[in-house]
Amino acid sequence: MSKKLTISSIKKTKGVKPLVMITAYDALFAKLFEESADMILVGDSLNMSFAGKSDTLSATLQQMIYHTNAVCEGAPNSFVICDMPFGTYTTEEKALENAIKVFQETAADCVKIEGGRDKAAIIQYLTDNGIAVCGHIGLLPQSVRSEGGYKVKGKSKEEKEALIADAKAVASAGAFCMVIEGTKADVAKTVAEAVSIPVIGIGAGNEVDGQVLVFSDMLGLFEAFTPKFVKKYIDGATLVKNAVASYAKEVESRAFPSEEHTY
Repeated sequence: MSKKLTISSIKKTKGVKPLVMITAYDALFAKLFEESADMILVGDSLNMSFAGKSDTLSATLQQMIYHTNAVCEGAPNSFVICDMPFGTYTTEEKALENAIKVFQETAADCVKIEGGRDKAAIIQYLTDNGIAVCGHIGLLPQSVRSEGGYKVKGKSKEEKEALIADAKAVASAGAFCMVIEGTKADVAKTVAEAVSIPVIGIGAGNEVDGQVLVFSDMLGLFEAFTPKFVKKYIDGATLVKNAVASYAKEVESRAFPSEEHTY
């Protein structure tokens, strides 16, 4: 990536170029991703892949601010999105207060809000007050407990119509792009065609306006399970384990540090 994207340039990619989004939670990985990714999402998924929790719900605003700051430091030329964690945008006033805190304490370019028509008024309130918003519809990780698990969306005519209505409401409220997660590919395609802003898929087929993956999934570092939509581009866990095993063996045999690595 030669130049940092803006909200305007992101909107202009619609129908022209698929957007590349990846998650990051620290400066080290953010710096590695900056060259190839259009956008970096500091997702509340960090609660699972970074903190080892079973879902995203216990992530706090302070955690998100801490990790967003680290990502912004590592990738200053990337468009950075900060996930608003569960419970931080239950009302318009609370959402604005917390989003202002994110903007004042980090260099994030926008915040991300989960929800469709039910969150349209909140998104509108934020955008009316100078907060850039990325929407998130379809499967909503923050609703996992109320829905009884992670369930693929768009399996019925009613769900398809609801998703289209959600996307239109989010776009009309002022969001400049949105994520659609865990949705039947043909439905996600229809949703993307129904709005004028980019729709970024995760587990939603390849006929939307871009893709996002959790970096630890994509790099094969997360071993607990692999969602159907994840492609592992390297077997990162095995590579790391082998490297550490080699280090341990050399320490135990006194092969490391050798003269080359000694002052």
